[in-house]
Amino acid sequence: MAKPKKAKHDDSTIVVNKKANHDYFIEDRFEAGIALNGWEVKSLRAKKIQLVDSHVLIKDGEAWLFGAQIVPLISASTHHVADPTRTRKLLLNRKELARLFAAVQQKGHTCICTKMYWKGHLVKCQIALAKGKHEYDKRDVNKEREWNITKQRTMQHAARR
Repeated sequence: MAKPKKAKHDDSTIVVNKKANHDYFIEDRFEAGIALNGWEVKSLRAKKIQLVDSHVLIKDGEAWLFGAQIVPLISASTHHVADPTRTRKLLLNRKELARLFAAVQQKGHTCICTKMYWKGHLVKCQIALAKGKHEYDKRDVNKEREWNITKQRTMQHAARR
């Protein structure tokens, strides 16, 4: 009997920001809690979220997730007005906030959300300290990826002989 293929992401992963690895050099990662409303949690269970244009703002000693879009479900309450792009508070301890604040002050560094996942019954957000890539950096990464694929194919071809 054939083994079932492993999924890229386990069931606890809600969404991954794949564009972040393309646009940024990821230097350091942090795990943060996120303050959500009830309808947002229900939408997250249905995976109705987009992190592509989101980033983290650090001001007044607090971290905020800005630009993440959580689409409300059709079955959401009619008496509550749902704002899909509202700014959501990230829950980090003081040492992590101080470290992020100091790093973001450097030129070229930013803080982005790379992944959202379930940890038990809680929603966690993986944020990363990142440095922006230039266009030539992106081309170099593509060349290196293609070279690794070609190298692997030739090694497999040589092993078959």
